[in-house]
Amino acid sequence: MSWRKIRLTVIGQFAQAIVSRQIKHNEFAIRTSVPSVEVSWQVTGVRRDAWANKDRIPVEADKKEGERGLYLHPDAFGQPAELGISRVNHLRYAEPKKAPQ
Repeated sequence: MSWRKIRLTVIGQFAQAIVSRQIKHNEFAIRTSVPSVEVSWQVTGVRRDAWANKDRIPVEADKKEGERGLYLHPDAFGQPAELGISRVNHLRYAEPKKAPQ
């Protein structure tokens, strides 16, 4: 991983916590302003191997012109099912085609 981030949260009392030694050989060190304080930590990173680079998940994608103003999950936003992207797309393609005259 070429990019890593370490998040620290002090638990149970007020104290400062810092990463005193960055990750090396799968280890890192934390220093606190108060002895014996509990610290929760999380390490996140971005994979840079061939598979991850090929199958990267986009962070954000613009909606297509006909999908703007619609929802992927309208119920989660208290909106009617009629405003769902999948429902609108289904209705568009389910409409009978007019025969050429």
